[in-house]
Amino acid sequence: MTKGVSKEQLDRINELAHKKKTVGLTAAELAEQKELYKIFLEDFRARFKQQLDNIEIVEPDDPRLYNARFNGFDKIKNN
Repeated sequence: MTKGVSKEQLDRINELAHKKKTVGLTAAELAEQKELYKIFLEDFRARFKQQLDNIEIVEPDDPRLYNARFNGFDKIKNN
């Protein structure tokens, strides 16, 4: 699992992207941008995978759905 992307790193990614569109980047800035993108994508993929791993597919005839409806789930859902 990655440690995440800090606010400062996101700001720097955006700053470099803007600079690249306007005046261009130096070789050092291109290398920095590549490394920051790598960190960002690793974090994004890890978080996305975690979300997918937490998804549970429930069949319409699953008894847990009946129990949820019976216990007032529909009232909560419709409000």
